[in-house]
Amino acid sequence: MASLYSAISNPGHSLSPSALPHDTKPKKICYYQCPTFLPPHRSRICRMGFVSGLERKKTLKPRIISSVTVDTPVNTSPEKVQLPKGDTWSVHKFGGTCMGNSERIKNVAKIILSDDSERKFVVVSAMSKVTDMMYDLINKAQSRDESYISALDAVLEKHRSTALDLIDGDDLCSFLAQLQHDISNLKAMLRAIYIAGHATESFTDFVVGHGELWSAQMLSCVVRKNGVDCNWMDTREVLIVNPTSSNQVDPDFKESEERLEKWYSKNPSKAIVATGFIASTPQNIPTTLKRDGSDFSAAIMGALFKAGQVTIWTDVDGVYSADPRKVSEAVILKTLSYQEAWEMSYFGANVLHPRTIIPVMRYDIPIIIRNVFNLAAPGTKICRSTEDEEGQGLESFVKGFATIDNLALVNVEGTGMAGVPGTASTIFNAVKDVGANVIMISQASSEHSVCFAVPEKEVNAVFELLQSRFHEALNAGRLSQAATLKEEFNIDLRVMGITGSRTMLLSEAGIDLSRWRELQKEKGVVADMDKFVQHVHGNQFIPNKVLVDCTADSSIASHYYDWLRKGIHVVTPNKKANSGPLDQYLKIRALQRQSYTHYFYEATVGAGLPIINTLQGLLETGDKILRIEGVFSGTLSYIFNNFIGRRTFSEVVAEAKHAGYTEPDPRDDLSGTDVCRKVIILARESGLKLELSDIPVESLVPEPLKDSASAEEFMQKLPQFDHDLAKKRQIAEDAGQVLRYVGVVDMVNQEGAVKLQTYKNDHPFAQLSGADNIIAFTTTRYKDQPLIVRGPGAGAEVTAGGVFSDILRLASYLGAPS
Repeated sequence: MASLYSAISNPGHSLSPSALPHDTKPKKICYYQCPTFLPPHRSRICRMGFVSGLERKKTLKPRIISSVTVDTPVNTSPEKVQLPKGDTWSVHKFGGTCMGNSERIKNVAKIILSDDSERKFVVVSAMSKVTDMMYDLINKAQSRDESYISALDAVLEKHRSTALDLIDGDDLCSFLAQLQHDISNLKAMLRAIYIAGHATESFTDFVVGHGELWSAQMLSCVVRKNGVDCNWMDTREVLIVNPTSSNQVDPDFKESEERLEKWYSKNPSKAIVATGFIASTPQNIPTTLKRDGSDFSAAIMGALFKAGQVTIWTDVDGVYSADPRKVSEAVILKTLSYQEAWEMSYFGANVLHPRTIIPVMRYDIPIIIRNVFNLAAPGTKICRSTEDEEGQGLESFVKGFATIDNLALVNVEGTGMAGVPGTASTIFNAVKDVGANVIMISQASSEHSVCFAVPEKEVNAVFELLQSRFHEALNAGRLSQAATLKEEFNIDLRVMGITGSRTMLLSEAGIDLSRWRELQKEKGVVADMDKFVQHVHGNQFIPNKVLVDCTADSSIASHYYDWLRKGIHVVTPNKKANSGPLDQYLKIRALQRQSYTHYFYEATVGAGLPIINTLQGLLETGDKILRIEGVFSGTLSYIFNNFIGRRTFSEVVAEAKHAGYTEPDPRDDLSGTDVCRKVIILARESGLKLELSDIPVESLVPEPLKDSASAEEFMQKLPQFDHDLAKKRQIAEDAGQVLRYVGVVDMVNQEGAVKLQTYKNDHPFAQLSGADNIIAFTTTRYKDQPLIVRGPGAGAEVTAGGVFSDILRLASYLGAPS
């Protein structure tokens, strides 16, 4: 038991409860001069007196005189309370807007009290604007701006006035004492920062985290005031995280769980109000959870409790199908899968950050997003799967549209990038070094360019560092094709037009290739294929015209027949014409044989490797093709060259993707479609009349993953299917063989195939390295020892070499000196 006696005295004044006006109720006021400052969740004794809140004069300078006796029984062997886990817990998170003032905090308390869950864990942010105010304190102190003192007083007054409106009695006394103690400490720390002119990250995190400490204490007092057993938690005592970068941390779930159990054993209660945003490092140094930290706190704690659900309270009715400021017809989505929420968040929608979703995904804990100001709205539920009212899955339907504003596109390209391992890695390591956030990545299938998006404010730093990293390559330059050809080979080669899908650049005399991008911006017009072709065909001063199609577009390929018929030669690496509908292919080849226009497509199969030329040479000299077999994909060559030892298939695919060898979605490579097109081209070239559908393809994409919503989801789930390929590899290794993904043209049986095949360790296909292609021609002439063509079969530089070789061959056919 504790007895407390106190009086307030002032020279020349005396004041007692009996001296108060009869129409004024005494208010219990706690002063700040308490000598002992214990953590506010523990018991404390403060000195109190009675004054009139209406009559107290500003000139009154109270002195506190007290007498305290304490008789507290000591329990030397407390029983450890077991932490209950599971659906009995519901987790709530309230952001700064929800905690904006005393009325809103009361409203939050009502929501907590109305929750009929057996146990409640509540995560709160700092009061609205307080986090900004705390950062402002740091900035002012670092700048040696003495107004940080008055700014700190404003922080004190905001919380003092809120507390006076919310709580009373011992809880008020305790909170105000702790508040004054915290402010005194902060004043000393800010003074140190002021003197040093600099604040460390740890200092900053410690200062900024006070807003959450104060809001959690006040809310717990309000909940307790309404008769509910409630403790407050400083999550820095429980939540342990490992910083991984300047703007991200990873939770240590094991250590956090152990600390949570210890904390709960000392502070058991049916309701807990905890600080969001803040945590500690393994060295017990205060830190923060960075972006969306309070949401992240709620998700982590939900996972630690294995709670029934996590409710994120905000100021909107849920997740919209689109930005309502841009799309007036946007509606609230009732449900979203974790993956859908993840994707929408990445692409700018106001949904939970993906890292917030990860902890709850582990235990299939649903997240509900609700409006604290509109309790009638059911909100949006984010869970493992989404179903409509009839129970039918909705994953296949478009849920919403998201946009990201103020982005910049960075394009890195050059012939020196093609087929060079590590180029993409160098690019993105540079981006990482400046701390830029890459929103999207796109790589050309020819591997000669990488395009990515970053926030507009970060693009200058990215540009400058890339300029530095690629300084040598930029300065090295390349020889001009046009000047060299004219001087040494008497070939006047002019580029009369360049077109893309949106813009085209036309010239009557020839485009200066050293500045064609600049010219395209200055003089480019809207792309129009008919006008582009007419420009080329109608020029009477240039005797020989060739259209070079470097797309992978089937609609462009459909124009080849008309171009050839007009007398325009065609050179292309585009596979779509020769592997498209058979009648279209036969029609083009028939026209080619009947006219003087030429159609060259060496780069359609092996980029710069002489595959088509070798095959045509064999056939033209009377040889008979028996079988063509080869590794036609540089990507799949790399994967199976590295799928050795104990490495898993998914691990190697991830490595290839990271190195820039795969398409943005690796399924485009693993499906075997590209290899199938090359097989069709060679089969038709050899005389077989086959369609794509006639070629059986062994896809390396597991059937359940073919319809994965994204490349990220596919990569995430691919490890689940490593066993099958690991088993095949083991069988092959036991037999002294290796696995290779090959395309086959079997002229004996008049068929083709794309499949995973085994070869003995001494076979040429087993000797591959890197991303090399290899093709074996078995003919009547090369029956016992097949003719082998091997080398890099993908990449912009080698593909450009193949295309350029066809242009020079065309020039020689048209009379250029050889």
